[in-house]
Amino acid sequence: MDVVKAAIPHRQPSIDRLVELASSDMSGVDAIIRGRMQSPVSVIPALADHIIDAGGKRLRPLLAVVAARLAGARGDSSLKLAAAVEFIHTATLLHDDVVDGSRLRRGKVAAHLIWGAPSSVLVGDFLFARAFELMVETGSMRAMDILARASRVIAEGEVLQLTRAHDLGLSQATYLEIISAKTAELFAAAAEAGAVAGGASAAQCAALRAYGLNLGLAFQLADDALDYGGVTETLGKNAGDDFREGKATLPLLLAIARTGPREVDFWERAIGRKEQTDADFRRARELIVGAGALEATLDLAAEYAENAKAALAVFPGNEWRHGLESLADFSVSRRA
Repeated sequence: MDVVKAAIPHRQPSIDRLVELASSDMSGVDAIIRGRMQSPVSVIPALADHIIDAGGKRLRPLLAVVAARLAGARGDSSLKLAAAVEFIHTATLLHDDVVDGSRLRRGKVAAHLIWGAPSSVLVGDFLFARAFELMVETGSMRAMDILARASRVIAEGEVLQLTRAHDLGLSQATYLEIISAKTAELFAAAAEAGAVAGGASAAQCAALRAYGLNLGLAFQLADDALDYGGVTETLGKNAGDDFREGKATLPLLLAIARTGPREVDFWERAIGRKEQTDADFRRARELIVGAGALEATLDLAAEYAENAKAALAVFPGNEWRHGLESLADFSVSRRA
């Protein structure tokens, strides 16, 4: 375990100042979320509240409101878009947990284990519908197009991942394509939609979209690494869930390539056929760390974080920009 922890960065950049700067906006977003998740069908607000109240820093809606402020927004034009982003994200989590059979979400029992898979899927659909209602209310066709496109791309990424599940021959390029669609696209859309709400120029909108896309890739790659190098209390899910579900994430793919023929039988049994013993996760983690796959994944995440920060060069060096730069550092420096 010590060697695993050593592979995870120990520096912990703070985003507390950014959270403080955006606190008023995020309170407004939270009020919209609370109001719009209500329904006379009692299971809907109960199930929605279970996952929405489970914690998390709400990075995607935070990104939307901060992008709007960086672009010069003076009013609350971004709040409904930010709430829509959170509803889209929450809906995808509900659907993902059913597809993956996950047992924990943000440290709590997954909703489908309490209310059942059908209710979880349908409440996810309800939240998608609420998101689109909020988009319509903003009156911005451009912002609606950005978030509608993101919803479609996320679904495509989910299906692509499903079709390549347990594929030990998955290329790094295809894996990056999957996480770009599944994770990074909503970060990109949140930042771009916020920029539109703030009245940003075309160049600024493109810069914030690039920031969000690179941030999302960095964030997901760090999550991939933490699944093998983190602990359950930090992750909000069971450490090793990706392994147990047979997901071919980048640390695993790199380790398979680097351990070569001597471990092919182990990988094919544990991942390809999902015939796992209780000791297999520990062995996989030791192989991944020993092959340098964890460190390589974190190095790539750091590259994307640097790309995200570089994209902000078109903006003046104010507190909003510095906050987004800190967010990029934070995304790859969460501790085990």
